[in-house]
Amino acid sequence: MRRNELIWPLALAGAGAALVALSCLIGPGGLSPLAATKGLFGAGDPAFVMIAQQIRLPRALAAWAAGAALGASGAGLQGLLRNPLADPGVLGLSTAASLGAVVAIYFNLAHATPFATPAAAIVFALGATAALYLLGAGRVSTARLILVGVGIASFTTALIALAMNFAPNPFALSDLVSWLFGTVANRSFSDLALALPPMTAGLALLLVAGRGLRALALGEEAAASLGADLFRLRGLVIAGSALLVGASVSLAGAVGFVGVVAPHIARPLAGHDPAKTILPAALAGGALLAAADLFVRLAPFDQELKLGVAAALIGAPGFVWIAARTKRLAA
Repeated sequence: MRRNELIWPLALAGAGAALVALSCLIGPGGLSPLAATKGLFGAGDPAFVMIAQQIRLPRALAAWAAGAALGASGAGLQGLLRNPLADPGVLGLSTAASLGAVVAIYFNLAHATPFATPAAAIVFALGATAALYLLGAGRVSTARLILVGVGIASFTTALIALAMNFAPNPFALSDLVSWLFGTVANRSFSDLALALPPMTAGLALLLVAGRGLRALALGEEAAASLGADLFRLRGLVIAGSALLVGASVSLAGAVGFVGVVAPHIARPLAGHDPAKTILPAALAGGALLAAADLFVRLAPFDQELKLGVAAALIGAPGFVWIAARTKRLAA
């Protein structure tokens, strides 16, 4: 392993850890960094211990984990589609996961059990994966696969708008809007415990697909001649991305642009190798969303910004810059 291949992932991991620690130590509430540090280790005022351990720490970890999931899925999908602007929204995975959360909230399933909303987001993301395969993801070209994904995204977006249009009361509508704008406020270790297994499984599937993505960078015909199984490769990447995106939505709601921008931060550091980009993209995505949530918490506004809004403020300029510099948008 070359030195840079080890240094940059460690640097990104260190940046993410520093942002998580900073999120635990500073913020509103009149808690000094010293008192927060003591609270993290269970010392000092019991109220400070609760704020540090039960409010700030799980929130910071949830932001990092959701960003890492989006960064890894974006890297996998960009490698599969050979499109530098691809992200989980291209194949409809993000909107399908958001629809699952909306259904759980709309039908009050979230009040029956706290796990209903996260589980629905993951199930609907996997449902979008099944729909992609039923519509020919293993047989059609990459360009047609993108068109199928856009169709799924458009349909699920329309269903979300329909649910919001027929929201039974203003409070239900407020819950739906809050979820769709993205937030990690009030997340707990229970939420993390539910989201981490599918995230881990999804990341494992993408890492297994890494060698195939490296071959696919040469083109589909060249990849097939090298022995790559394109049907299996698409299955691994789409299923892995579905698990990652569903788990991310279950933690943070709908958050855009991280899946596009994080792989572009990681790609030069990985020598533009699709197989080596996945893990650094996850680390970059985690750091990006942790930074966005820290900005949300410290911004001097009467009402806290939603995480999806902050991510868009940070990520949208990056997306425009990437799009302006990209000569080839699809293979």
